[in-house]
Amino acid sequence: MNSRTTATDYVEDVSPGRGTLPPRARYASSDAVSLSLNGGWRLRLSATADAEDDAFAAPGYDAGDWAEVTVPGHWVLQGDGVFGAPAYTNHLYPFPVDPPYVPTENPTGDHLHVFDLPEDWPAPAGGDHAVLRFDGVESCARVWLNGTDIGEFKGSRLPHEFAVGALLKPAGNVLAVRVHQWSAGSYLEDQDQWWLPGIFRDVMLLHRPAGCAGDFFVHASYDHVTGEGTLRVDSEADGRVTVAELGIDVATGEPVTLPVVPWSAETPHLYDGVLATAGERVPLQIGFRTVALEDGLIKVNGKAVLFKGVNRHEWHPERGRALDLDTMREDVLLMKRHNINAVRTSHYPPHPAFLDLCDEYGLWVVDECDLETHGFVEQDWRDNPVDDDRWTPALLDRAARMVERDKNHPSVVMWSLGNEAGTGRGLTAMADWIRSRDPARPVHYEGDFDCRDTDVYSRMYLPHAEVERVARGLDGGSRRRRRLPLILCEYAHAMGNGPGGLADYQALFERYDRLQGGFVWEWIDHGVRHPELGYAYGGDFGEELHDGNFVCDGLLFPDRTPSPGLTEYKKVIKPVRIEAGDADGTVRLTNRYDFADLSHLEFEFCHQVDGLPAGAHRLTVPPLAPGESAEVKLPEAPDGGGEEVQWSVRALLAEDGPWAGRGHEVAWAQGMVARRAPLPAATGVRPSVDGDRITLGPAVFDARTGVVRTIAGVGVRDLRLDVWRATTDNDDGAPWQSDTRYGLLWRELGLHRMRHRTVTVEPGGGGAGGGDGEALVVRTRVAPAGREPGLRTVYRWTSDGTLVRLTVSVVPEGDWTVPLPRLGIRFGLHASVTGSARWFGGGPGEAYPDTSAASRLGQWEAGVPDLQTPYVRPQENGARADVRRVELGGLRIEGDPEFWFTARPWTSEQLDAARHLTDLVPGDTVWVNLDHAQHGIGSQSCGPGPLPRYVLWAEPTEFSFVFSAQPISG
Repeated sequence: MNSRTTATDYVEDVSPGRGTLPPRARYASSDAVSLSLNGGWRLRLSATADAEDDAFAAPGYDAGDWAEVTVPGHWVLQGDGVFGAPAYTNHLYPFPVDPPYVPTENPTGDHLHVFDLPEDWPAPAGGDHAVLRFDGVESCARVWLNGTDIGEFKGSRLPHEFAVGALLKPAGNVLAVRVHQWSAGSYLEDQDQWWLPGIFRDVMLLHRPAGCAGDFFVHASYDHVTGEGTLRVDSEADGRVTVAELGIDVATGEPVTLPVVPWSAETPHLYDGVLATAGERVPLQIGFRTVALEDGLIKVNGKAVLFKGVNRHEWHPERGRALDLDTMREDVLLMKRHNINAVRTSHYPPHPAFLDLCDEYGLWVVDECDLETHGFVEQDWRDNPVDDDRWTPALLDRAARMVERDKNHPSVVMWSLGNEAGTGRGLTAMADWIRSRDPARPVHYEGDFDCRDTDVYSRMYLPHAEVERVARGLDGGSRRRRRLPLILCEYAHAMGNGPGGLADYQALFERYDRLQGGFVWEWIDHGVRHPELGYAYGGDFGEELHDGNFVCDGLLFPDRTPSPGLTEYKKVIKPVRIEAGDADGTVRLTNRYDFADLSHLEFEFCHQVDGLPAGAHRLTVPPLAPGESAEVKLPEAPDGGGEEVQWSVRALLAEDGPWAGRGHEVAWAQGMVARRAPLPAATGVRPSVDGDRITLGPAVFDARTGVVRTIAGVGVRDLRLDVWRATTDNDDGAPWQSDTRYGLLWRELGLHRMRHRTVTVEPGGGGAGGGDGEALVVRTRVAPAGREPGLRTVYRWTSDGTLVRLTVSVVPEGDWTVPLPRLGIRFGLHASVTGSARWFGGGPGEAYPDTSAASRLGQWEAGVPDLQTPYVRPQENGARADVRRVELGGLRIEGDPEFWFTARPWTSEQLDAARHLTDLVPGDTVWVNLDHAQHGIGSQSCGPGPLPRYVLWAEPTEFSFVFSAQPISG
């Protein structure tokens, strides 16, 4: 006997729903009356879909003892855990894969909202009606109004509307919505994010007067040859279209062609228009632009575009996917201010207001359908819904709801069928329908490697070498594919410290025409704000199946603070290339915009001496057209008097703009004019032995171990060679990676537990270049327990009475089959005397060998807490690159050659053991790393590891540091 009740059969029905109106264009406003139903709703939560009957939907039902929640919202993020908890998986379904069935344990939220119609709501009249619209509900909803069952729907990130005019009354309307966390639709929404049930987007009641606009399609093309645009608005209801600025006043369906200013992401010119039908006036934002696949490239307005993009999930650390307009605007402004020009709406259509902002501020959008079935990869795609005809109506419904809602946005330049859903007949049906409805936009889908259904060759996480093979036409594949551009719809996985290799990718994109850029994964860490953990990630809510902090892989921290990865990306994708010119004393500037000239920018120049600017000047630069270059003469450089001299050029906004004010920095570059003088040899003083102490100039050592105790009166503890770092997410890599995962091999070899054996302590020792007994030489061997390979390490100390120089020589012994995480020295300073650090080198933020493009040479200062980068899962962070000298804790330290500098109030081992930032408690010691070299970062948490040139192999090495007392600030 079938134990399922008839009332919940729809939950496991593969159809998209019942009772909804056909999808149509969404518009932000009109002169028709509307009523927001957002706000406080009553909620009753049940453990199963059929735990309660439908009585709650009837008028007069007493829900006074129900909890109150906010709509839009997710119930699991409200009520301090009373309503359950979030759950995160990357691709594994958190329930048995048995489509279309879902578990009996199916959290179900009954929602109630009572509302009155506003006083200005029109009285019922012939021909008018009303529409109830839901912009987003996860994952399945059944709806009643005033006791009448009006239907149900699936498609969590898509709009659904119901005709309700005949059911409304002036006051006391009862809207009842039953929301199920799991449904057949959940099999189509396995999208690498938190599973968060609820009514999480707006709920609106719309009056639809007789003769209202209904659906309409704005066609606004641009002919780059003639400079003319053609406007035609096809409308379900007859009416007229006016654009006052252009003098347009035409009937719907009638085309008009005239000179216009085109829309692009760089110059997002919009015309205000009005669609007026017999019963409604709808404001229009019209952007004239044409997207075409020509000459094997995606072109907009006749020009190939380079996507400098990002994948954007919707996220807020407290509200989940329930975003308000201010948060969406903040995202767009941050993107524009960091030179991002494109967004892939991974992996679903965004809140519709986000696309309004993309139109207004200028971003290319790849609009992605609410579809992913990634979990079926675990069974080799068997029973995948996209290759099962029973599911095709649901797939077509999802495609139609995306296209119809968003078709009037000029920012949308490509439709994406979805993400990681394998291949199958359903995807082909979606592509065919989209092309028939909107042939003016290309179709994207990464999983279609042969490009049978798509207009671009899209791939994820290709290594640099393979990207170049594709660029050179050496990748093979179908003939059609080889004639299409390559776009990396995901690359540079921004999980934790990283991503590395961005500059190397961008160099390829700019070198080869076939490469049209890509979209970094992803925009923001999906950390959930947590009172004990700071930010929670997968597993922190007791999920039995989860993917840990893989949900924290964004260029923004959860609170929308830019990470070092975003700062790096901004520098790498700068729209103006600035570099040393061919002639001495010149710089070459190249316009890397696709459409804009440089007339909106002003250029500021200065020389730096010893890291400090020596006066700023305006640099006269011609308004170069896209692709053009010019060499500009720089003012004569000052004499540095043995100090280092660099030039610095900055490109700034010349006027206030919509997304940033005058003076906002768009691009910058630096170049060397004169290098610093060599560091002093610091010799002339002999070491002196006195009992258990050795004194050498201002330094005191332990006579037995040779370990330094004080330098210039500053206590120094445990100075020794260090090769370990708290492994990053990219060091550890992902289990499915074919590349070598060095983080795991480092632990296997035991690099996190190195042992230090003192071989000899030689006061007055010589060694190479020692001479006349002036050096203290300490010979050691550093190696992991249980393993043969080691590092023969010699510390050679010399002094001139004021300065102390340490030269470290490292020679690997044994068979080193893995690279080193880092190579340098570590020591401790007492926290009470270690306030801020001042350094001359790269800054202001962290940098590593393959993440150093944004590291700007200068003099910087920061407190030790501010030197830490707060990755949601603690890991190696905070290194400053190309440091010439650093002052902290009473010491001044100079390097030969330049070095990486890190200071933190805990050890690398403590950092490595921490799982959340709240696990880290400052101690009484500040631990300082001075590194000669660091291993690269890469993006192996889901992409390739570091390029070979960033791999730190063990080899004979020598480096030096000169210590002295920190000068007293005047």
